[in-house]
Amino acid sequence: MTPFSRMRIAVVGLGRAGLPAARRLREWGADVTCWDDGEAARAEAAALGLVVADPALGFDFDALLLSPGIPHLLPRVHPAAAAARAAGAPILADVEFLFRAVRATGSRARFVGITGTNGKSTTTALLAHLLARAGIPVEVGGNLGPAALDMRLLGDDGVYVLEMSSYMLERIAELRFNVAAMLNLSPDHLDRHGDMAGYLGAKARIFAAQGAGDVAVLGQDDAATAGLGASLLARRVPISGAVPQPAGVWAEGAVLRDAAGLIADLATCANLPGMHNAQNAAAAVAMALALGLERGALAEGLQTYPGLVHRQELVGRMGGVRFINDSKATNADSTACALASYDRVLWIAGGTGKAGGITPLAPHFPRIAEAFLIGRDGPEFAETLAAHGVRHRICGTLAQAVPAAAQAARAGAADVVLLSPAAASWDQFTGFDARGDAFRALVRALPGMEF
Repeated sequence: MTPFSRMRIAVVGLGRAGLPAARRLREWGADVTCWDDGEAARAEAAALGLVVADPALGFDFDALLLSPGIPHLLPRVHPAAAAARAAGAPILADVEFLFRAVRATGSRARFVGITGTNGKSTTTALLAHLLARAGIPVEVGGNLGPAALDMRLLGDDGVYVLEMSSYMLERIAELRFNVAAMLNLSPDHLDRHGDMAGYLGAKARIFAAQGAGDVAVLGQDDAATAGLGASLLARRVPISGAVPQPAGVWAEGAVLRDAAGLIADLATCANLPGMHNAQNAAAAVAMALALGLERGALAEGLQTYPGLVHRQELVGRMGGVRFINDSKATNADSTACALASYDRVLWIAGGTGKAGGITPLAPHFPRIAEAFLIGRDGPEFAETLAAHGVRHRICGTLAQAVPAAAQAARAGAADVVLLSPAAASWDQFTGFDARGDAFRALVRALPGMEF
């Protein structure tokens, strides 16, 4: 198959998504030129026989595939993006090429896109789990897991379940989601999108190509997401983790239901704790129903969902104390969901904080027995906690924080040690996953741990 025969494509950013994209596009007939600002990445591409040259030095391509993490506008324009814009060439994400390749084969495989500030990884993985249990061929990835151009080409009965970040959504053109979900929206990535309106605009692109035959699942637990409904062409299905939605799916306490009645008892779903996961489950179920799954099989699928690493992941026990890895919580809203899931915690937080810091978490501060602060903005977090009378100490690193929190747990301060940083990890780690891995390793090295 050569769906991109004679198409000239520049691929810039040769990380997790970029290098597989370059190789796959070459297999599909494209004339590919690669570039990365890092010398090691360029050398790896060259060793694979890929053409390596800087497209910013003379842009003569039909399209630029730009890695999602590289800005094309704000906060500063990458030279390759500036060259592409000057040449009038589209700047696209790898998922766009996947969609075009699938359609070029004649396949009617369905595409599902899931976005939101928080919860999209869990919802993506949960929906894929439900589909796989139903025997439906499914590929899951995008911002989560495999890069789009590492996925198999599916036939008419297949479903692609794609976690879509705002960085990816601002670079799609023809991609049409048969089912799309916006879970929630709160301030994040404002340096990239300029302001909240720009962030909302990028996220809302998940619905842009939808028509009357498609389905739009909309969270109703925040005003920004709920307010999108009136502008959409697709059939709207409202979901909530707490408020009845007679035309959709919602949770009443631990009961997940729709207008037809009970769907599942979430109290029996060990890896979906808290109201935020009730909303995630509601969204996954709404999409599963839209895709034709049998209602009666959904409860067992929810109960057998294994959870995701770095998202309220139980990494060990010490007597009655649980150690929870929620390293994926890189903003206050995500950490609020974690704190709300436990009555009393020893909280490890800090890193590179977002706008507003941890002030929005004040309603949850009474749950914190003590906070153990790490990273660049640990001192700033300490000031906020001090102003609210919350016991805390600045540890600086995870290596200091974990044993300190464990000692407090042994003394009976709380029965949960929670890493939920409310901050990005770039000051001390290569990503939230590396931070979570380090936490898991430190916990498992503690004496008396059970796994």
